[in-house]
Amino acid sequence: MPDESPANPELDPATWVDAYGDALYKFAYFRVNNTALAEDLVQETFLAAIKGKDRFSGKASVKTWLTGILKNKVIDYYRKKNRTQSMQETAAFFEREEADLFSEDGSWDYNNPNVPKDWNPAQVEKMDRKEFMQQFYFCADKLPDKIRTVFIMREVDGVKSDEICAQLEITPQNLWTILHRARMALRQCLEKNFFSN
Repeated sequence: MPDESPANPELDPATWVDAYGDALYKFAYFRVNNTALAEDLVQETFLAAIKGKDRFSGKASVKTWLTGILKNKVIDYYRKKNRTQSMQETAAFFEREEADLFSEDGSWDYNNPNVPKDWNPAQVEKMDRKEFMQQFYFCADKLPDKIRTVFIMREVDGVKSDEICAQLEITPQNLWTILHRARMALRQCLEKNFFSN
């Protein structure tokens, strides 16, 4: 009886859930902030990988290949959602986050205690700690889906701006505005929940 095991044991789908399931789930959950959806996206990734296993070139690791498939599944999810979701959620979020932060001329209102302040070297040093990343994820989870997705694609995954605009069907101006406001909201959340302690 011929040996039917793959030449590369990593390409055996029977090993994928144990070897990569947790990492893929964490990747998906951070991007969609929904347990059931993250699980579905990982499952779809495994199914797509099984169907496309013959096209795996071996230039990257199996984990990198699976993560790439999952990244595309996340983008497809947000592209579809973006077509049906208005900008009301985004606009309402920004109105809440930016209320009273600016003076009439558009500059920071430094009389408001919520205006971001310069971080001192001791605070910057704390950013290398595990606790900082836990708080960062906590703060990122508070962002609306679309804003979190754009921020993570650009700042965590390193996707180029023009690719984000094409994939999520937004303009470069929308991208810049979303990134700016996401950074501002994250900074405020980190100052309030991490650096103030």
